[in-house]
Amino acid sequence: MRAATVRDGEIVIEEHPDPTPGAGEVLVRVRAAGLNGADMMQRRGLYPAPAGSPQDIPGLELAGEVAALGSGTERFSPGERVMAIVGGGGQAELAVVHERQLMPVPEGLSWPQAGGVPETFTTAHDALFSQARLRLGERLLVHGGAGGVGTAAIQIAAAAGARVSATVRNEALREQVQALGAEALAPEGFQQAGPYDVILELVGAPNLAGNLAALAQRGRIVVIGVGAGAKAELNLLALMGKRASIHGSTLRARPLEDKAIAARRVEREVLPLLSCGKVSVPVAATFPLDQAPAAYDRFAAGGKLGKIVLMM
Repeated sequence: MRAATVRDGEIVIEEHPDPTPGAGEVLVRVRAAGLNGADMMQRRGLYPAPAGSPQDIPGLELAGEVAALGSGTERFSPGERVMAIVGGGGQAELAVVHERQLMPVPEGLSWPQAGGVPETFTTAHDALFSQARLRLGERLLVHGGAGGVGTAAIQIAAAAGARVSATVRNEALREQVQALGAEALAPEGFQQAGPYDVILELVGAPNLAGNLAALAQRGRIVVIGVGAGAKAELNLLALMGKRASIHGSTLRARPLEDKAIAARRVEREVLPLLSCGKVSVPVAATFPLDQAPAAYDRFAAGGKLGKIVLMM
């Protein structure tokens, strides 16, 4: 099989042996694979894949068709459309995924859209509802609202009855972000629009002091992105005074059981929204596998709304 491959800090296309599914695993013929910030970090050698995942093939999410079944698999049949988060290896023509991590692709969802669902919507749903316990009527602020996770978070929070605001650096994208269900704000001075019950931090450390200032009593900050920096000073007295909490979360290195639970929650609470069209998957651009380096460059350039997706 061919796959996007990390070599000396660059992305190249190389041939690899076809993977074989083991017990409880499914071989997926990949049709689409979304790019994520973690892929950019892995290319730079800053975010290695967890044990058991390919170390040189990036890709945390994929969508495709069941090509073969390992022993003991029960849930899916050959030819079915499936999608999943994976520890790595998604940006390849073939990938092995444990069946408990797989989800069915909703009817009517195109391959580019399906390739942009698993990582972004699972990350957003887990952070907002499992970590921050976002509730009906609460105010949510999403930092980085135009990205893949940001657009997913805005939509599922709005669908759950939250009042959503989002910071968007590119002024040209703010109207499109508002159409997804959020009040679009400039990153500068976002504190003045608070207070917020929950703040989803996708940018990083520079926002921490402002987040704490903008937080309501008993507010919750969930940090799931640190692209702009990972270290900041924290005023513990301010945290104590607001009886606030800060959560940190990643999905990639979690054990199978945790990923399976997250997948079932997304199946139950998000896939119906995708099926009926209440939630959408904005796709900024698609690239064929042969143009994977250009896809990475487009992701790094920023200024996009939604997902960059590799097509196999």
